[in-house]
Amino acid sequence: MNRPRFDPAVIFVTDPGIGDAAAVERCVAAAVRGGVTAVQLRDKHAADADLIVLARRLKAVTAAVGVPLFINDRVPVVEAADADGVHLGQDDVSPYEARRQLATHRLVGLSITATDDLGTADPHLVDYCGVGPIFATATKPDAATPIGFGGLAALVRALPMPCVAIGRIDADTAAEAIGAGAAGVAVVSAIAGAGDPESAARHLVAVVRQARVAAR
Repeated sequence: MNRPRFDPAVIFVTDPGIGDAAAVERCVAAAVRGGVTAVQLRDKHAADADLIVLARRLKAVTAAVGVPLFINDRVPVVEAADADGVHLGQDDVSPYEARRQLATHRLVGLSITATDDLGTADPHLVDYCGVGPIFATATKPDAATPIGFGGLAALVRALPMPCVAIGRIDADTAAEAIGAGAAGVAVVSAIAGAGDPESAARHLVAVVRQARVAAR
């Protein structure tokens, strides 16, 4: 595998609720200044052409500090915007098909929501898994049934690649996610919903890093 490694400590996931493209770009810039280790652009309803424009703007922000940019679902957008990778759900194209379409250095993330999904996480194809939802979340109304930290721990033990906890994780619960075996967390509202996204990101990153040390 000729793919770069990245630190999945805190992945900031965008949401259309943040606002227009300019608002998303400002929030991503603040999150990056706060130390997030990756960004995922997610908008289920935007046209590919619009996502490509926004992804290119975000890539300029993230690349300046070496933070990878993932695109949710849309493999063609990854290549068109020179993003670093794609994050796939269980209902999207398979990791095999994504790999067939992507340049060899692109990264692939995969959502795992239950034990039935484990067979889709081939370590030769998938670089990390987003495991959850841990709690019910308003930012993804079609999300699967929450699995809690016990479910997270069981799935992490069964997966051979780094896992991030997803689903209404914030600075108050991130340490428990790391204690359950996650390598990091993926968040939306914990950063985007804060009055000061940069400070919120910085605090969350510090919590995750401290929890990692404690979990060693």
